[in-house]
Amino acid sequence: MKNKNIVVTGREVKLHPDEQIISKTDLAGRLTYANRAFMRVADYAEPDLLGVQHNIVRHPDMPRGVYQMMWETLKAGNEFFGFVKNLTANGDHYWVFANVTPDRDLGGEPVGYYSVRRIPSVRGVQVASALYAEMVAAERQAGPARAMEASRALLAQRLGGESYERFVLALQLG
Repeated sequence: MKNKNIVVTGREVKLHPDEQIISKTDLAGRLTYANRAFMRVADYAEPDLLGVQHNIVRHPDMPRGVYQMMWETLKAGNEFFGFVKNLTANGDHYWVFANVTPDRDLGGEPVGYYSVRRIPSVRGVQVASALYAEMVAAERQAGPARAMEASRALLAQRLGGESYERFVLALQLG
């Protein structure tokens, strides 16, 4: 969680059925664009978001291992899909199904990242919530130096050889 002064409430905010959260960041993850849906759901005004690290909405229930996997995927030039639990400015949370894609200039060089988040499937949230709780527990038990390694190992074990992308897409589309 980026802002340590926010108290987690346990209350969930929902996206409207036809709503998508859209944002863009630079290569360092600083927000360069946030649409109105993002501002509404996350409860931030535009000046509070632009130029700030996207992890301002990171919820403490999200395993570090998932973010490590996301950054590896993006830095390899590929798009990332996943279920994400985010934190609002007032401590509420919201679940999304995220698609994050490298944003490229006309010459094909990466200039940042483009993210579209939509309503997640109920089943996806149920499964991701339980899995992420196990991963966060493994991270805490392993300690900071080995947290991501422990988290990723647990995820690999639970997926039994299936890729995370196939796993989450099946939960979202299935």
